[in-house]
Amino acid sequence: MPGGGEGDAAPMSTAVEVSPPREFSVTSEKESSEQRSLQVGAVVPIVLVFASSRSGSIPSHLRATVLGRELEPVDVRSARSTFTANATGAGAIPKASFDDKGGGIGATGLDIDYPSRPVVKAAVSKFIHEFQKHSVLPQHVEQYKKLLGPYYKGINESPEFHARLLGSFEVVVGDVDTFVHVWEYEGLPGFESVKAAVKESKGHLEFFNHDIMPLVQKRTNQLNQEFAFWPTAPPEVKGGIYELRTYTLKPGALLEWEHEWRVGLEARLQSGHSPVGAWFSQIGKLHQVHHMWHYASLEERRQKRQKAWNIDAWSGTVTKTVKLTESMDSK
Repeated sequence: MPGGGEGDAAPMSTAVEVSPPREFSVTSEKESSEQRSLQVGAVVPIVLVFASSRSGSIPSHLRATVLGRELEPVDVRSARSTFTANATGAGAIPKASFDDKGGGIGATGLDIDYPSRPVVKAAVSKFIHEFQKHSVLPQHVEQYKKLLGPYYKGINESPEFHARLLGSFEVVVGDVDTFVHVWEYEGLPGFESVKAAVKESKGHLEFFNHDIMPLVQKRTNQLNQEFAFWPTAPPEVKGGIYELRTYTLKPGALLEWEHEWRVGLEARLQSGHSPVGAWFSQIGKLHQVHHMWHYASLEERRQKRQKAWNIDAWSGTVTKTVKLTESMDSK
């Protein structure tokens, strides 16, 4: 809450313009006269909202200036839960900039608001990935594979539908007789347009409803977004096995999860792992993260996972992320 005696201003919300890069000019959504009503000594919490670029990283310091006075930098690496700087001034439009020791950030905004609660956005990409899960009647598994393969291939290759099939997977350990299909769309508008186009194409819809649906006992889907620091691998036929690991996180833990897994991914790569992709849920079951890995065999999986434990960064990632997790699943 702001302080400073009589005449304290009411809470005000702000918007952000980025000019030049890594420097933020803050303008109020309310009248400038309300800005000028801030009293000397009023505390203005400056809350950073940022997103890393695909190759970027979390910035190391936030530095704010008010009325030309530079405040003490806030080290966001050592205090990830507190991304605030308290500015003191009257009638000023605060400015903030990064001491960009982390390098390569793409910032999306900065807010001044009351009451202050730090807000941080995870880095995201422009793509939306739909996870379709089909539970097939056991006696119809082979027929399902025979029919669905060419059907989905036709949608994937058709210029009529702007969708890309990243992979179709049969579960062999876990929910057997279940198939997972991962589709990529150009954002939510792309997802909606493809679904509408499929419905309008009577041949596709009629075939699915008449020939495939009788083989399926249950269907679910979920819309996910890939982590920008971990782009999804292009579709390819490798053979071997794929592991899809699903983590249900505690609400509010996503950003810390992403931060720790930037280190964890590097450790996994050092131990010879082959990452396919990582996503966080947007619509459907929420607070979920999915990781997919490729192995030549279950034995290779065992060996590489054992090798990872010899890397300190990996054990550190596990220690820091297990407390953020409510449940885990592997298939």
